[in-house]
Amino acid sequence: MRDPKRAMCAVILVLQAIVLGLTTPVLISVVEVDVTLAIVVGLGLAVLCVLTAGMLRRPWAYGVGWAIQVATLALGFLITAMFALGVIFGSLWAGAVVLGNRIAADRAAWAAEEGAAEPQ
Repeated sequence: MRDPKRAMCAVILVLQAIVLGLTTPVLISVVEVDVTLAIVVGLGLAVLCVLTAGMLRRPWAYGVGWAIQVATLALGFLITAMFALGVIFGSLWAGAVVLGNRIAADRAAWAAEEGAAEPQ
């Protein structure tokens, strides 16, 4: 069975990668950040999101996911709208982690009940 936490967190990170990739032209044209810095920050975070989504089989990748949420929120100091998007994605990430853990625990409990209920 697929791990629900990993699936939900991966979806959040892929969607977040799209948003972070789109911050690059905003950083360049609206905020007038140096092109190199904008590419490193915007596209770098987007690539990190995609790589982390693929690495969610490993427990440490969830820590990287939390760091991405903090970095997204910190982008608000350059692009004010990113404060709101950082809160939204951080909330979605936290919800995916909590709900995914709860679903996995419920599945394990149901499997244990089914195993105990079967005649031997």
